[in-house]
Order: sequence, then structure tokens, then C-alpha cells
Amino acid sequence: MSIIVTGATGHLGHLVVDKLLDRGVPAGDIVATGRNVAALEDLDKAGVRVRRVDFSDPASLEGAFAENDRVLLVSTNDMGARVAQHQAVIDAAKNAGVDVLVYTSGPYASTSPMKLMADHRLTEEAIATSGVPAIILRNGWYLENYTAQLDAYLDHGAVLGSAGEGRISAAARADYAEAAAAVLTDPTEHIGHSYELGGDASFTLGELADAVAVASGKPVVYADLPAAEHTAALVAAGLPEPAAETFVDVDQSARDGALFIDSGALRRLIGHPTTPLADAIKQAVADAD
Repeated sequence: MSIIVTGATGHLGHLVVDKLLDRGVPAGDIVATGRNVAALEDLDKAGVRVRRVDFSDPASLEGAFAENDRVLLVSTNDMGARVAQHQAVIDAAKNAGVDVLVYTSGPYASTSPMKLMADHRLTEEAIATSGVPAIILRNGWYLENYTAQLDAYLDHGAVLGSAGEGRISAAARADYAEAAAAVLTDPTEHIGHSYELGGDASFTLGELADAVAVASGKPVVYADLPAAEHTAALVAAGLPEPAAETFVDVDQSARDGALFIDSGALRRLIGHPTTPLADAIKQAVADAD
């Protein structure tokens, strides 16, 4: 039996491997995959098996999985192509007879009107159709989605958005990685389940702005914009219009509750509280100094 982590060259996939090692999984039982194996050098040195896998290259998936393997399918960011990429992994997992396929989906994927959820919904349907034993981890928003914008918040003295008073149940990427490691290590009781995962405490973008102001000691406010103005502001900042429209759709969906998750499932899976917003912001401010 091997635990195979796809997308290990990315932030989440790499963190999952780290969390598996932290849980005492022998390095030799873990296979870290990605398109650029050179980026996995640190894991290779730690004794983790490294393998090149490119979802768009069927040949790289041949023999990638074996009977009894546990496979984590980290959803890709290749918009427009990722459903086909995910299907290639699902097919390979089915043909190999893997024990379980764990998929990192998105919040309320089966019902959410958010545009970003459409590919997740189709992938979940493909997994169900395949008959492969599966666990669906519907990861909520990452705190890093916001801490990565810290410089912009401080430069402009504002958090721009159009989410109104919509509450967002974000957690640290490491929290989601730990949940994936938990179900990969001991999947039996989780097979067949879909988990809505989010942070213990939700916040509005106004509260995000307040947290940035407190941590930085600088004035930062939330500017809630109409959708059209928000899109125009993002385009003016250099984002391509389709990307801007996607970000605005996220905020509009959050306004209607699409990012509020109160299941408590993430805390239960990892066995401890999730990372608070204030802690993540403080750390981001410290790292920026």
C-alpha cells in the first residue's frame, strides 16, 4: 500500500506530505507526484518516493497507481481543462483498483451557484459514477487567499470587495492539509462521506480589514463596491476581465452565504481548533517586516 499525493509541487499537496510524515507515516510509503519532479527534491531527500505525473499526459498516469493504494487528487487550477484532467486520474484510479480516492473539492460543490464550483461538481459526479471508493473534502476558503494580498491592503489602506456582510469560514491551508492527511492515514470510517470544511470562526471582509488594521497599526477599511465597480477596479489593477469577473462572483456568492461553513468537520478531523484569522494576519504582517 502506498499513499499517493498528486500535485505535491503545489502548496497544499506539499503540506499534505509534510502532515503525513508528522503523523508517522514512513516516508517510503508516500509517493509525491507532480509535473516538475525537480521541485520535489526536498521530499526526495527525506526518503519520500517521487514520481512525475502530468494529468494532461496519459502516458504519465500509466502504472502511477496500484491496487490498495490511497490516492489524494488535489484539484488543479487549470481552468477549462481540469475536469478532463481530473477524469484521467479517476479513470487511472478505477483501473488500478485503488482502496480510496480522496478529492479536494470546494464548498457546497453539488449545489453552489458559484462559478468556481462547477468543475468541482462535475468531478464529484465523475467520481460517483466511477464507483471508486471515495472521500470528498470540500475545502472552504484559505486564509492565505487574503494574507497574500496584505501588501495591497496596506498600500491602499483598504480591502476592496463586494461581499457585503457575507461571512467567510476560512482556515489555513495547513489545516486543510492536516485533514487530508488524517483521512488518508485512516480512511475506513470516512469512505463514502463528503465533508464541508471551514474555519471555526467566520468573518466578514469588514472584519478582515479591522484585523489587518490592528495587526499592522495602520488604517485599513473595507470598501464594499457594487459588482460592476468591483470588476472595473480589478481590471484597472491589471487583472484580465474574465479573472476579475470570477473574483467578483466569489464575493457575490459569499454575500449570499456560499462561504459560510459551520459544520465543525474540519476541527473534528484535525483534532484541534483551526487557525484564527487574527493569528494568520499577525504572522503575515510579521513576515512582511
